[in-house]
Parts: sequence; C-alpha cells; structure tokens
Amino acid sequence: MAELGLQPWGSSIAELTDAAVRAERAGFSSLWTSELHRSAFVHTTAVTAATSTATVATGIALAFTRSPLELALTALDLADLSDGRFVLGLGSGVRRLNVDWHGVDVVRPVQRLRAVVEAVRTMIDSLPEGRVVELDAPTAIRIRNFRRDYAPAATTVPIYLASVGPNMTELAGAVGDGWIGHQLMSVDYLDEHILPALKRGREGSGAASRPFTTVLSVCCVPHHDAELARRWAAGVVAFYASVRTYQPFFAALGFDTEALAIQTAHRDGDTPAMLAACPPELVDAVTVCGTPDDVRARVAELGDRVDVVKLAPPSHLVDHSITRAVQRSIIETFAA
Repeated sequence: MAELGLQPWGSSIAELTDAAVRAERAGFSSLWTSELHRSAFVHTTAVTAATSTATVATGIALAFTRSPLELALTALDLADLSDGRFVLGLGSGVRRLNVDWHGVDVVRPVQRLRAVVEAVRTMIDSLPEGRVVELDAPTAIRIRNFRRDYAPAATTVPIYLASVGPNMTELAGAVGDGWIGHQLMSVDYLDEHILPALKRGREGSGAASRPFTTVLSVCCVPHHDAELARRWAAGVVAFYASVRTYQPFFAALGFDTEALAIQTAHRDGDTPAMLAACPPELVDAVTVCGTPDDVRARVAELGDRVDVVKLAPPSHLVDHSITRAVQRSIIETFAA
C-alpha cells in the first residue's frame, strides 16, 4: 500500500498550515504545496515551520519562471528549515502560463527542464564548497568566487518532475528522483502511458537501479452523497479540460468531444455550461469521489501501482466552504 500525502488548502496561510498540522497528526506522511494562486515556496516555508515529521514538497513549483540559482538556494534553505525533509517538485507549466503570465517563452521545454535539473543539482552540490560552476547553454551559467558559507542540512535535495505527456514523463524517469502526477488521474492512463514512459526513461538513461518515487495526484471527494461528491469534483475536471494543452490526455481516455465542449464554454465565459459538459463518466474516470468507503477502496487500488497517493480537495469552480469541508472529510476518512 502506498503512503498517503495531502495537498493542504486554506483561504489564508494560517488555515493552510492548520490543515497541514492536522494531516500530519492524522498520519499523512507527506505534504505538498501547489503554485497558482499562491507562491509554492512561501507556503512550503509556512508548512515546514508548522510541522515536524512529514515530508514537505513543492507539488509543483514552476521551473522556468525562476533562475536555476534561485531554485538551488531556495531548495537548500528549505532543506535547512525542514531538517532534510524537503523535496523539490518542479513542473514546466503550460506555454500560455509561461508566456502570458510570466513573460517567459521557453523553446524545447523538455530540453530546458533537463538543463534546469542539471544546473540545480550542480549548484546544490558545488556552492556550499565554493566550487566553480560552469554550464553550457541553454542555462549558460558561470559562477566563480562564490561560496554559500553555511553547513548544508542535506548533501542532496531530491528533485521530482511533474508530467502528463510522454516526452516529459520519459524525462522524469531519466533525470528525476521521482515523478509527480497531474491532479486529474486515470488508472488506464497511468498503466498505459505514464508507467511505461517512466520505465523507458529510466532504462534508457541507465537509471533503472536508482531509487525513484512515483507520486500519483488525486482530486478526492469523500461524501455520503456520491452524486454531490461527483458534482463538486466536476469543477476541477472542467478547469483543467479548458486548457488545450491537456486535450491529448482527455482524448486518450475517449473524452475528446467533452473536453472540446468545455473549452468552447470557457471561451464564452459560461461556467455552468463548462460544468454541464462534464458527464459523470468523465468525472469518475479522472477523480476519486463517492462515499468514504468507496473512496478508501479506490485509493487502495491506486496504491498498488505507485509509492505515494497525494490527495487534494477540489478547489476550482466551487465555493471555499466546499473545499474546506471536503478537506476535513479527507483527513477524517484516511486518519490512521
């Protein structure tokens, strides 16, 4: 059975850290912070300071919107703050997010992410000892006469990579210490696309013997009213289906038409139509929702395939009161 993680939510930093503390006390072994409405590193810092035993991880931080040096220094600081409990989870983000929101246009994102991982690892290893860092393009970094003059809490920081498509998933297997799944999941997609691509990446790079952690992300809604649970989970499905980057994922599961209808409704600004375009079969295919007993059984099934199942309440296209109630239900449903 896989370990359980939680992606805590809060309408304030105080509420988020309170959820993290309650999850740690309930037996969740890892806590994961996201990056969209908050900075991943700021609330990772808050969660780290409030907890003492659980692994703390960015799940994920954007890889291209910060310099590799900033990523390396932040990772070392969080490893120090957490006494070695920190995992750096990185993701490429979709092109529109990078270009339109951050002003960063990345050509060949797979190649770029490979270079970012190499640069971050090199600097984590070199800077505490003051060694010269010289890396060729695309990072093109030159650091001389600089030493991070603090004793590192950890000599290495694990780097996990998030992915959905085959090329980025192979990269995660080839250069990552672990893989982080997208919040929408599917047993069929995991078995037919993700796990084989991770295997190709690990075997092709000669990394098959290196320790590697698979983290499956799951939008989870345990509720005694299964139909209501499905309705709340539909908000997450509609939110991600509105992004064309994920169209191949939905097409692979046989929901190409539904995803296109959601995108059309999104362009029209019609949220009710977006939700109406999510049939029960689609919601059930990519989330885990239902009665607490049903949810526990589905998570146990997923846990036979991966190392960590990371649970998150729905936080898109639903009221905060719903997210808050579902998060409480998740912690209660899976409390040790």
